[in-house]
Amino acid sequence: MAARPADPDYPPLNGFLALLGGRRWQARLTEIRDLAASGRRAGQAVRQRHAVELSLEKVRRQPDAPRSAAELLLTRIGAELADIAADLTPRGRDRLIERLQLGLCGENTLIPVFHLARTAMLQRSRGFSVSFPGLDEDAPHDLLIRRDAVEAEVACDVVTAEDGREVHRGAWFRLADRVDPDLQTWLAAHPGRYLLKMTLPLGLRGGLQDGQPDGEALGRLHQRIRTMLTTQARQDHDAAIVLRLDPLLLAGAQAEDIGLVSSLRQEFGPEAHLSVTTAGTGIFVMAARAGRENEVAIAIRRRLAALSPTRLTGTRPGILSVFVEDTDRSEWRGLRERLELEGEARQFLVNPEGRPVVAVSFVSRLELFGVGEPDAAPGGELRFRNPAHPAAGVAALAPAVLSSV
Repeated sequence: MAARPADPDYPPLNGFLALLGGRRWQARLTEIRDLAASGRRAGQAVRQRHAVELSLEKVRRQPDAPRSAAELLLTRIGAELADIAADLTPRGRDRLIERLQLGLCGENTLIPVFHLARTAMLQRSRGFSVSFPGLDEDAPHDLLIRRDAVEAEVACDVVTAEDGREVHRGAWFRLADRVDPDLQTWLAAHPGRYLLKMTLPLGLRGGLQDGQPDGEALGRLHQRIRTMLTTQARQDHDAAIVLRLDPLLLAGAQAEDIGLVSSLRQEFGPEAHLSVTTAGTGIFVMAARAGRENEVAIAIRRRLAALSPTRLTGTRPGILSVFVEDTDRSEWRGLRERLELEGEARQFLVNPEGRPVVAVSFVSRLELFGVGEPDAAPGGELRFRNPAHPAAGVAALAPAVLSSV
């Protein structure tokens, strides 16, 4: 039986892992596993955040095992990065390794480098030749694509949806894990079904790790909830926090049933942060909202406006390729179906900052992992062209700037 790496569908990871360094790779995996042990909800979020690293490690450890669609795609991108490194100048290769090493530090991930490589692969599949001036020459843009004597600059960037939220998901997971033991104790003494509704006008921010800037705010909120439970108060409020404890009234929803989560989502909407704690027959639900609606698409437009003058030279048509991080299936699909991304992208393109830009594109983890429609965008990315740009109608650029809408 032929070895899997000989199959083009199963490209080897040796070259990619050599760029990272074996010791650094293993140290990073240990860090991820330690972070994932921080709590049930936060741990799951950590594993999701570092899905690229964990998927590649699974492939490394089990090279002959069947691979999921996501594992196949990530393996191909990893192999592509090794090929890219081989074709770069020595300084370009060093810069690529530096970016990879940065992705293995702290709360960083390999997503920025994988987005860069995937974007290059996507443009090459459309008939463009691709070079890497951002690595080889330290240019502000990452890629230079060419076809029929026409060139365009491509700047790749990652923006987190957390920038558009007052209540960060990472902070919410940490809070829910902290409060969970208190709720278990409460349910043991007060069997029943409860709903704690929170409104947080000042928001709640912070990542998945302890020691974040707003860790004290999270601790104060935890203490307020604990005091409320201890005193059996039904409400507590000030300018920063509004808490209200009520019976949970969702007919027919059982704790072990997926119907509970779907019922809660219908009740509180897509922007609510939800957590469910069970003990015996008891159920305790926490539902939180910020003081205003999320502005994820608006935050992305602001990022586009900052990228254009700093990442594009203005001497060629420019394409901004943005990876939208920290979204789930429902949010990413909602941003597209409600035309929020389209509206903000088109607003950016008609503003002065958008003049050098012939097109913008958006991608999320769903496209990176090979998820199909309707959860992921058709064609592997969501694209919007700038009809006012002189190069918008150039035939050679049509595959790169064609709008998906």
